[in-house]
Amino acid sequence: MNVRLLLFLLLWPTSVLAQGFSGLGSDAEGFVAPRPNPTFSFPADHGAHPDYRIEWWYLTANLTGQDGTPYGLQWTLFRTALAPGEAEGWQSPQVWFAHAAITTPDQHFATERFARGGIGQAGVSASPFRAWIDEWELEGADFDTMNLSASGPDFGYEMSLKANGPLVFHGDKGYSVKSADGQASYYYSQPFLQIDGTLKLPTGNVAVTGSAWLDREWSSQPLSERQSGWDWFSLSFAQGSKLMGFQLRQTDGSQYSSSTWIEPDGATTAYGDGAFSATPLANTTVADRDLPTQWRVTLPDREVDVVVTALNPNAWMGLSIPYWEGPVKIAGSHTGQGYLEMTGYE
Repeated sequence: MNVRLLLFLLLWPTSVLAQGFSGLGSDAEGFVAPRPNPTFSFPADHGAHPDYRIEWWYLTANLTGQDGTPYGLQWTLFRTALAPGEAEGWQSPQVWFAHAAITTPDQHFATERFARGGIGQAGVSASPFRAWIDEWELEGADFDTMNLSASGPDFGYEMSLKANGPLVFHGDKGYSVKSADGQASYYYSQPFLQIDGTLKLPTGNVAVTGSAWLDREWSSQPLSERQSGWDWFSLSFAQGSKLMGFQLRQTDGSQYSSSTWIEPDGATTAYGDGAFSATPLANTTVADRDLPTQWRVTLPDREVDVVVTALNPNAWMGLSIPYWEGPVKIAGSHTGQGYLEMTGYE
């Protein structure tokens, strides 16, 4: 949702652990709220929006090694504000954290970083584009040509990215509604990234190529207090089209859904609540949680009826705020690959 990971709405850092998902629908008084009919300005909107409470730069990639082995990669920089606006040094109310991960068919590696704003440890500049925390960074002359790097105790990667399609705007021209109560975010993606580079694993370096999907989203109160978590899918079909879809789980057992159909040339069709569905088919016990790791996903208006299966069911992000995120395989009416994120499973 990409984040699409809205977790970092919660306060920093001990209250993050204390509140869990209960704070996602909390009051955003004092912060700017997204409004319908947005007007985006680029490259400025690739940068930070400190008057909004939460924001992220969220990249996932489906990769293949030279021997045909599939891999997944994640890199995400999050910004959360303790108060609106910006200030110098330690007076800055902006807090940053980041996640990095590699998924193989039988292993999953994940790590995180934390930083305060205002002291140069983390931030985002729009032109030239640079998003960084410590030595981790996603940077380039513009948003279409970038380099990516991150490392953890037992893994790392160095990648290059090149866009071969346009930006995609979700919802109503980038105004993405998240509940029947009207909570919303500004949400656009670059789903047409080609990626190549090197994964650094305990078994050695692996040269990989593939495709990547970069989500940009910001808001101040993205969820309703009656929502407990979400299931988010970014699917790239062999036929050339793409599908972003998410469902937000309500505390009464129902779901609120939204999706975007993306043509190979970047033309989009937005679908509101109920058009997209995701139904669990098989579960896996992961980190003492019963998680759906195989799904039936449908979008009848586009004759999509597919089974989405995790490459590695154990792709658990066991970080300060835990969740599941990993690459998936697609079979059925359409074939292909993509990414799945699941949050709020206690």
